[in-house]
Amino acid sequence: MNFSDNDIKQIETKGLTLQRVEHQMQLFEDGLPFSHLVAEAKVGDGILRLGEQETNKYSSLFETKKNSISILKFVPASGAATRMFKFLFTFLDEYKLEKETINAYINRNKSRDLSLFFIGIEKFPFYHIVANRLKNAYPDLENRSINEQGFRFVQMMLDEDKLDYGNFPKGLLPFHEYKNQVISTAFEEHLFESALYSSNNEATRLHFTISEKHKHKFDEEFARIKKKVEDKTGTKFNISFSYQKQSTDTIAVTPRNKPFRDDDGSLLFRPSGHGALIENLNELNADIIFIKNIDNVVTYKYKAEVAKHKKILAGLLIKIQEQAFNYLKDLDKKDVSEEKLKEIAMFLEKDMHVKMSAEFKKYSRKYQIEYVTEKLNRPIRICGMVKNEGEPGGGPFWVKDEQGSVSLQIVESAQINKKSKKQKEILKNATHFNPVDVVCGTKNYKGETFDLTQFVDQKTAFITMKTKTGKDLKALELPGLWNGSMANWNTIFVEVPLITFNPVKTVNDLLKAPHQIK
Repeated sequence: MNFSDNDIKQIETKGLTLQRVEHQMQLFEDGLPFSHLVAEAKVGDGILRLGEQETNKYSSLFETKKNSISILKFVPASGAATRMFKFLFTFLDEYKLEKETINAYINRNKSRDLSLFFIGIEKFPFYHIVANRLKNAYPDLENRSINEQGFRFVQMMLDEDKLDYGNFPKGLLPFHEYKNQVISTAFEEHLFESALYSSNNEATRLHFTISEKHKHKFDEEFARIKKKVEDKTGTKFNISFSYQKQSTDTIAVTPRNKPFRDDDGSLLFRPSGHGALIENLNELNADIIFIKNIDNVVTYKYKAEVAKHKKILAGLLIKIQEQAFNYLKDLDKKDVSEEKLKEIAMFLEKDMHVKMSAEFKKYSRKYQIEYVTEKLNRPIRICGMVKNEGEPGGGPFWVKDEQGSVSLQIVESAQINKKSKKQKEILKNATHFNPVDVVCGTKNYKGETFDLTQFVDQKTAFITMKTKTGKDLKALELPGLWNGSMANWNTIFVEVPLITFNPVKTVNDLLKAPHQIK
């Protein structure tokens, strides 16, 4: 690929290298392989179901240890709320107030989402905000038709010169309404929730990855709520932010795999998906890191139940990690007995769900030590999994890599070859779903932080079709943060209850019980 001097300058300005961009171009040319599913992970085969005695034990272990370790919560929060309101944007674009009723529009388009929105309109946390703005803008609106009132309500919510909710960061939208019309954002709810499990003697530490253009808005929101949340929780909050790095952007290409160029002739680069955030995670320093998406929050009455399961996952991490560290210290001595090696191999298989090589018993003692050391000395993640209720997205599977090794992975449906009858059948049989409920141990047994970029499976990137100014293009997304970016971590899946998974993918999700006060 021949890039001009101006191209190379543009590449380097973004913090990229020519070699890296050429590698990305080659991925478009060669294509990316599908994941090779061996079987769905299920309870008893890749997913732990903990009994009451175990959950109490792990929760207590975490409570005992938490004041002597550093804890951080990592929240990807860079997304705008646009997709939440997709069906409402369509309504604004297509509905002709003077020609038909809203009910006729709903029936004509079979728009169940829009019907549910208007049925539950007074239960939305932003209802009174929008209604008050409407009174000021249209003092006589209550005397106009019900159709105009509904249309103007949506217009007030979404128009750029009005409330402009579609361009808000999702974390700063009104998510919950408490007594006396007190509004809480998802950002605020994360602070209250975190205080229940990630606070210790130091403070409650949270790190949000956000869009740089919204930094001032998050600062303003924290200034607004800081005293309230600190007074109510009795803890101080240490909040930090980072942005997705430009150096993680990927080049876009035409459908024929040539560089896509803007009208001015410059190369087009695009943000490469949440997989780029492994760079942000890699720069954080904590003994335990909780990961949870910005939109997965609940009202206060459900928070204790959610926090309980976070403590359980963290306690399990501590137990597994302590044992792994003890074995690694033993292995450092190089004169490990045959019995100890068998014990370590059993721990890897039974407790860490690592599929050992069928040839392990035939290896020399020296190579057995190297093999189990390499398997143990990795970052660890404990991932909560909820029962599959038909939600779109990734799930837990046993996956075989190109070297023939089988391991537990979170796989997105886009990574699965739907043309293969066997792969499709495994996907269909999946019993659990990934709610992004992860507790991470990113330090080794010497207390040093792993370089997380060394544990990424680069072959699990995505190629997706997009458009720019009406022209088709192909975009490359880096391996997902909890998918390919953590492919070579040690992974333990644990069943958690549905109450821990309450994302707000569309605005109507705010009508569900965990987001309502009554």
